[in-house]
Amino acid sequence: MAWICVLFYGIGCVGVGCALGYRFAHEPNLLVRRHHDHVRVWWRKLCRRKGGRPRINSELRALIRAMSLANPLWGAPRIHGELKWLGIRVAQSTVSKYMVRRRGRPTQGWKTFLHNHKDAIVAIDMLVVTTHRLEQLYAFVVLALGRRVLLHIEVTDHPTAMWLAQQITEAFPWDTAPGFVVRDNDGAYGQVFRRRLWAMRIRDHPTMPHSPWQNGYVERLIGSIRRECLDHVAIRDADHLRHVLREYVEYYNSDRTHLSLAKDSPNSRSIEAHGTLISYPVLGGLHHRYARIPSK
Repeated sequence: MAWICVLFYGIGCVGVGCALGYRFAHEPNLLVRRHHDHVRVWWRKLCRRKGGRPRINSELRALIRAMSLANPLWGAPRIHGELKWLGIRVAQSTVSKYMVRRRGRPTQGWKTFLHNHKDAIVAIDMLVVTTHRLEQLYAFVVLALGRRVLLHIEVTDHPTAMWLAQQITEAFPWDTAPGFVVRDNDGAYGQVFRRRLWAMRIRDHPTMPHSPWQNGYVERLIGSIRRECLDHVAIRDADHLRHVLREYVEYYNSDRTHLSLAKDSPNSRSIEAHGTLISYPVLGGLHHRYARIPSK
């Protein structure tokens, strides 16, 4: 009985061997791939890391990356020097390895540019208001980016390039003209308006088409005017709108607190810690101004 089992086992081995031999004979690429796999495993074992410079931890890699992102004008030597004075010992080549790779010349971001030039930049835009008679009115808004001061606002039912040029002249009398004006691509800013800017030595910077976020400061202002004033008032005509907006401008510049100004107002307020607390209604009680008067 045992010899029968041995016989069948031998026949099976021969059959398997013949099948593999037949496969390798008809598929030589399979044999080559197997050889390449063995060579790859052998080289991996041969080149296995046996020492050298230890890898830096993830926190230091994140710090190098954060420094390179926050300081686009810095190279590896500057970051390496900054790390040295923080008590972090690392090779400059390691800093270069983990820096963020950039294409082209290093440049500053828009936030940095606006921060460094905000005192010389104004933003303009037009606010569309519908009266209770379904008539369209337009309010021209001029905002200084330095302290977010609302410099000028005026109302019309038909904004033309000549009218807009006149508003720019009224907004910046004498030698108070800014260096730059940021605006959208509204067709009302015609050739007359652009020539007036050139005559006043103001550089015109229109935004890209359909990109309101490039003029975000004045867009935010217009949103505040709507939410805090116009959404709660039924406008009768241009005179009524002009009166409401001028009262809001006074409140906006002198009393309203701004997060971007450390919760101060554009026309800076002083802290009033002593005296009797009173309140003044603004826009008929829509808002209030709180102050203190000396106690008797």
